[in-house]
Amino acid sequence: MISQLGRYEVLGELGQGAMGVVYKAKDPLIDRQVAIKTINLSLAEDELDEYEGRFYQEAKAAGRLNHPNIVTIYDVGKSGDIAYIAMEFLQGRELRDIMRDDGNMPVDQVLDIVAQVASGLAYAHEHGIVHRDIKPSNIMVIRDGHAKITDFGIARMASSAVRTQTGMVLGSPKYMSPEQVLGKDIDQRSDIFSLGVMLYEMLTGEAPFLGENVNAIMYQTLNAVPKAPSSLNAGVPEMLNFIVAKALAKERDDRYQNAKDFAADLRACREVIPRSNRQIDVASLVVVKKTLDAIVVTGRHGAENGGEDSVITLGLSKSFDSNEATMRLAAMTADIHDVDELAKTLKIAVPIASSFKPDVSGTKPKVAKTGTSAKGGVQSVTPVRSRPVESSAGSNFKFVILFLVIVLLMLLIYVS
Repeated sequence: MISQLGRYEVLGELGQGAMGVVYKAKDPLIDRQVAIKTINLSLAEDELDEYEGRFYQEAKAAGRLNHPNIVTIYDVGKSGDIAYIAMEFLQGRELRDIMRDDGNMPVDQVLDIVAQVASGLAYAHEHGIVHRDIKPSNIMVIRDGHAKITDFGIARMASSAVRTQTGMVLGSPKYMSPEQVLGKDIDQRSDIFSLGVMLYEMLTGEAPFLGENVNAIMYQTLNAVPKAPSSLNAGVPEMLNFIVAKALAKERDDRYQNAKDFAADLRACREVIPRSNRQIDVASLVVVKKTLDAIVVTGRHGAENGGEDSVITLGLSKSFDSNEATMRLAAMTADIHDVDELAKTLKIAVPIASSFKPDVSGTKPKVAKTGTSAKGGVQSVTPVRSRPVESSAGSNFKFVILFLVIVLLMLLIYVS
């Protein structure tokens, strides 16, 4: 392995790219870690011009872009027979690896990532740059769920001197647009189609266009209409079926005309989908599970649990966590008319007269009986409004004490 590229100190190899090796390196001038993408220029003469041109085109294209969802280019240079681009070092994983190793992602997370990619593409397209090779291996996901587009190596700029020959196909067959397959001119709508393919695969776990070889995949891309994603994943809402179908339209005029609109629809769909808890780390999940298990078995003994020891828990007592407790708290702090309304809503009896404070004269409040339950149980009463002996400040003080006790108990649950 080489140890130096220009002023950069090579620390290790990150992987093999289509055009060369990607290294982790250090910029000694500012003590910053970078990723360096290289291309070996000791190629055959007929390959050298094209590869070198595409390599510098990546630097020129991506170097013009400053967007949170596009990898940042720092520098470009040449060292012997090796040309290189220094870019920000991303601590994360390729989306391809996440899809392969973690299985289907929750729909809300899929929308979060694809909407970010669409926003990055919208910015690039506004600056006259088409990526041409959108696929999961060219998307990096950082630890906080932030997505970045990488590898503008075959991007086409309107002013570029590197031209694609008529009929020459560049890109990955599974993610190509119909116009790429046919070797036609490419615009931003081709990137939208490729992103639609990626979206479909993330939602369903399979590509929309399948085949045993490249020719079969290309035929499917030109002719086949894939199944609705919801038929393969019940968690996909109907709205998302339409978004995917529009992104995968065969005719460019039938697709989203710009990635900004695509991103807007993805985010609108995201708003109506509940957020999953998949992003919670393992430690947090263990704590939550232990707490829930403890609450479920509270009060059970070993004999009732198949001989196992009972679980010690600090679960909330029913004296604090019940409708009756809410009524008692309301009786101490709220207006009597509000208490009556709450009793009707909860469909339970108002607390007995002793729950209410005596009036100024020291006499107990009058109570009007409204009936007794069939079982001779709790008697429903209607308190007659009286002026309490204690001030409102005293009532509020009791309420604050009760509230603090409840909060303390809840904290003890999660700590345990």
